[in-house]
Amino acid sequence: MLADVVGESVFNKGVNMYLSDFKYKNTDQNDLWEYIQKAVNDDSGHTNVNELMGTWVNQIGYPVITINTTNGEIYQKQFLFNDSSESILWWHIPITVMSDTSEPSSEWLTSSEIEKKEKFISKSGEWILANVNCTGYYRVNYNPENWQRLLNQLETNPKRIPLMNRGQLIDDAFNLARAKLVNVTLALNSTRFLRNETAYLPWESAVRNLDYFVLMFDRSEVYGPMQMYLREQVKGLYNFFRNYTDNSEVPNDHSLQHNQITAIEVACSNGLPECIEMATKMYATWMNSNNTNNIHPNLRSVIYCQAVAAGGKTEWEFAWNKFQSSSDTSERNQLRKALSCTRKIWLLNRYLEYTLNAEKIRLMDVASTINYIAQNVVGQALAWNFIRAHWEYVSLGDGAMLIEGTTSRFSTQFELDELDRFETDYDLGPATRAVQQAKEQTQVNIQWVNKNKDIILEWFETETAL
Repeated sequence: MLADVVGESVFNKGVNMYLSDFKYKNTDQNDLWEYIQKAVNDDSGHTNVNELMGTWVNQIGYPVITINTTNGEIYQKQFLFNDSSESILWWHIPITVMSDTSEPSSEWLTSSEIEKKEKFISKSGEWILANVNCTGYYRVNYNPENWQRLLNQLETNPKRIPLMNRGQLIDDAFNLARAKLVNVTLALNSTRFLRNETAYLPWESAVRNLDYFVLMFDRSEVYGPMQMYLREQVKGLYNFFRNYTDNSEVPNDHSLQHNQITAIEVACSNGLPECIEMATKMYATWMNSNNTNNIHPNLRSVIYCQAVAAGGKTEWEFAWNKFQSSSDTSERNQLRKALSCTRKIWLLNRYLEYTLNAEKIRLMDVASTINYIAQNVVGQALAWNFIRAHWEYVSLGDGAMLIEGTTSRFSTQFELDELDRFETDYDLGPATRAVQQAKEQTQVNIQWVNKNKDIILEWFETETAL
């Protein structure tokens, strides 16, 4: 953010002078601001570096700015998920803003008061976008009309919105919805354009934010329409990589390599038939190949998991045998995770029993293995029951991590009561705080599901009925 305000070359010059003059010495933050200020002055700039950075490094959290594009009003406040907490903090905020008809330009917001700025008024119905390229460390909320214009733009021609902002709009919308500053349907609407999106950032942002929805709803009637929606959205992305994937190859571009994995994961886990067929076929070729694994190293983790999920005893035992015989750490970790992907309850139970035998699963891997099983919707209840039945042994690994992993889907009063009983009946030791946090999170989940479940179900049903 600072580099963007003063200019990249000025910033680099200041940092270079600072590093050179303080070589082998101690410093504090003011020394850094002083040297960047020198570089700014040498360049005849006007930024007061210390004043700008003071509000960012000496205060907790970060702001959300709210812009009304009808009258140009803009104000800031600390971004908090619990909006009942009042905060008097404010920041020196550099804002880069553009519209459908104008190039990016700069503005400042330097108080906690509501300000009116001409630049933020939509004169003839054009959209306005703040924090261009996400150089600023803050979230942005708009009036509903401007949100709608931005989302329309994403659906008609997303390339008009800079790539970083396509990811940011999704991330801001979901986080603002969690903070009850916008409707949850607005957040869901922000994912519609993904059916034509092939870049990594917007997909990463959507998948990360929808993970919470999956955790809250993959045991309820919301999940059917949600899977159907995601299956439709990811089709284009999956086909974009299909030539690479079918030939077990990866693109040269680094971000596309990541997005190829996202495409396979989202497509297979939401039941896209061609994805499941591809994963099953590649895995079967490996099983029948007399030890030649032609699956590209980048794709192994996701292919193993999806093939084991689609398969049965044969696929699972093949992975188990490979896990035991491999000496490659990365390969062993990928297989250990893949073994937890099966949909067969009896295999998951067998796997849980293996964690009690240090010759099969090392104690240091017990917590992560049980958490992998808990991530699988079929294994979640099994894992929760298992850690309570064998708490004395499994908590020797990492009890706090186990609590967090096995309770991440908890969203009912009954599950909260179970946590209460667990807290009372067991010697929790270092995991005590984790149980308290799990109870707090479960209460948040209960409220969130009660408030949003019907709205979200209706949204996914409407989207998939078209």
